[in-house]
Amino acid sequence: MNEEVTMKKAGWMERLGKRWGVSPSRVLIILLAFACTGFTVMFLKRPLVAWASGSDGEQPLLFSVLYYVLILPIYNLILLIYGALLGQFRFFWEFEQRFFRRLFGRRPPDGRAR
Repeated sequence: MNEEVTMKKAGWMERLGKRWGVSPSRVLIILLAFACTGFTVMFLKRPLVAWASGSDGEQPLLFSVLYYVLILPIYNLILLIYGALLGQFRFFWEFEQRFFRRLFGRRPPDGRAR
């Protein structure tokens, strides 16, 4: 109970640091990697949509389906690249593994739910 009260009083960086198991300074670097990844995906989408739309401006249904199917692995790959560039590859590699285990309903190798 006392820990819960302490966590409510702690700042958002401390809460994220505790949740992720990192120091508050690493929280900023990790958030920067997420932000850079989001901006990169956003900037990559515009020329792809322009290319797929052609002269009439309409996006083909196949393009939309392919975009939404492929954006998840592309986003995760870019996130790993930014994580490596910012010195946080291990954190993001573990983050990706947890994400995909949850996505596909697999338990971690030690059998515990996380």
